[in-house]
Amino acid sequence: MAVLAGIGWCAEVDESRGTDSPGAVRDPGTSQVLPPEQAPASSSPRPHDAPAAEPGAPADPAAPGEPAPPEEPGHHADPLVPQARQALGQLEVKGRAPKTGYDRDLFGQAWSDDVGVEFGRNGCDTRNDILKRDLQDLTFRPGTRDCVVLTGVLDGPYTGERIEFQRGQDTSSLVQIDHVVALSDAWQKGAQQLTVGQRRDFANDPLNLLAVSGWANQQKGDGDTATWLPPRREFRCSYVSRQVLVKERYGLWVTPAERDAMDRVLSSC
Repeated sequence: MAVLAGIGWCAEVDESRGTDSPGAVRDPGTSQVLPPEQAPASSSPRPHDAPAAEPGAPADPAAPGEPAPPEEPGHHADPLVPQARQALGQLEVKGRAPKTGYDRDLFGQAWSDDVGVEFGRNGCDTRNDILKRDLQDLTFRPGTRDCVVLTGVLDGPYTGERIEFQRGQDTSSLVQIDHVVALSDAWQKGAQQLTVGQRRDFANDPLNLLAVSGWANQQKGDGDTATWLPPRREFRCSYVSRQVLVKERYGLWVTPAERDAMDRVLSSC
């Protein structure tokens, strides 16, 4: 779920806050959460067949009950899929715990470099690490040792949109970094029992992070596989595989509905 590349080295806005309102976007200049109609406009139009989901209901193009189409043999095959199929049966299945006590700060400073996962302690914050990994045609701010991404191109994995990213107060929100397993979802499914260091690693683990279209990230909110799937069906196998493997890595559980939805997607991959 769920941050904006604002102006300056550390001027990042935490996308994991405010995502209970699916269309909300935080204004990087004022830290105020804006309704969708006041959010910065994207240069890439939002697909008409992917409307924002009603609170508590999955988006129509991402109906969890519909299996993802199988990928063509040998075509963009994700090596995570067979690992996820094997891991799914090992996940604990039980009900969701209360969200009581959840706070973003319990997962450490947003985009901390002081972590023990990949890219940790490399002198660059996690958000820029993921932008460098997921975007193409990059340019960097001079004097930052190729850390701070100024521009790039994202082929949005959730939507298929091609987004021209430009770092700035009115444009950074077009590309956001999604926590594939949302922080509040993790909190309700075992993260309360993790140590502070484990939660910090979870929030900055590249396996759990993807650069995505800002509007799609906001639409997802803190949904799990049972309530939200990427509108781009071709990416659902990869998306669900990441959720399964992240939950396995950090000892998090799944609900019965979530487990069934994961199984439906992976069985069609």
